[in-house]
Amino acid sequence: MALMKAAVFIEKNRIVLDEKPIPNIGPLDALIRITSTTICGTDVHILRGEYLVAKGLTVGHEPVGVIEKLGSQVQGFHEGQRVIAGAITPSGHSNACLCGCASQDGVGTPHGFKAIGGWKFGNIIDGCQAEYVRVPDAMANLSPIPDPLSDEQVLMCPDIMSTGFSGAERGGVTVGDTVAVFALGPIGLCAVAGARLLGATTIIGVDTVAARIGVARRLGIDHVVDFKQGNVVEQIMTLTGGRGVDVAIEALGTQATFEGALRVLRPGGTLSSLGVYSADLHIPLGAFAAGLGDYRIVTTLCPGGKERMRRLMAVIASGRVDVSPLVTHRFRLDDIEAAYALFANQRDGVMKVAITP
Repeated sequence: MALMKAAVFIEKNRIVLDEKPIPNIGPLDALIRITSTTICGTDVHILRGEYLVAKGLTVGHEPVGVIEKLGSQVQGFHEGQRVIAGAITPSGHSNACLCGCASQDGVGTPHGFKAIGGWKFGNIIDGCQAEYVRVPDAMANLSPIPDPLSDEQVLMCPDIMSTGFSGAERGGVTVGDTVAVFALGPIGLCAVAGARLLGATTIIGVDTVAARIGVARRLGIDHVVDFKQGNVVEQIMTLTGGRGVDVAIEALGTQATFEGALRVLRPGGTLSSLGVYSADLHIPLGAFAAGLGDYRIVTTLCPGGKERMRRLMAVIASGRVDVSPLVTHRFRLDDIEAAYALFANQRDGVMKVAITP
């Protein structure tokens, strides 16, 4: 039995490098040899025991690689082809897909855990922080990488870029909007880029980390509010002349940022929530205008599928958005445990790490 190296969830606070069998594939699957992947904040939730997965699961959900083997019924691809797959891998024919919400295709698991949303890699099936990964429903999920683009240029497409952009899309950002983005981590930075592409003319970010603010400036942010320098809500309301923002994008996943995003909305505005929350939220009466403010609260799970990936790579290829500055550190798969220690503790100015087998 051929073995591969993989980052495996053992128990709370333990993800380790181990050996596992190279995955078998079915007729509609593809086996991908990973050439680059990364660590997501959701993986840190798994590491800390804040999101439950089965012990022994290979983690990771952002694959860039080369087709090693195709299932017998897969058409339109060839072995040796460079591809990515989204973090979300819809089948294309489930009830969720046919209802127009493909990101929710995936509930149910052989391990007894119920998936929250349709996220499979590193959640209900083995993920891609490994030398190889099985991609289910390959024809719905594999997207060829254009030749001029490098692995690192497309590394943010499977999750971070897709999620950040969708925060702006689901929020209904349109021409002339004022948008606030709470937390300028990788997803928040991609939300800034997405809001700019959709036509927002004033984008306000909330953060205090100089490196993140520098990248935000390059991606088109107009103002940054430092939460260490005073009340965030008051600062944003001052910047908007008391009007509030059309769309507030919450990209951290805490009560404080969720509530702040709600409090800065104009009447009829939209709170677009991207955070993964590890505790109950509550909605304050005043911030919600007692239910009379015509507010919208929307949530987003990273859109996946091959067409989504194609479109995101087209944005990269066009030069309209450059997310390469988000990759600040690089590790070999052999050093995955050190990569987790750095990323989980946000040391050394880390934003995203590139992991290469």
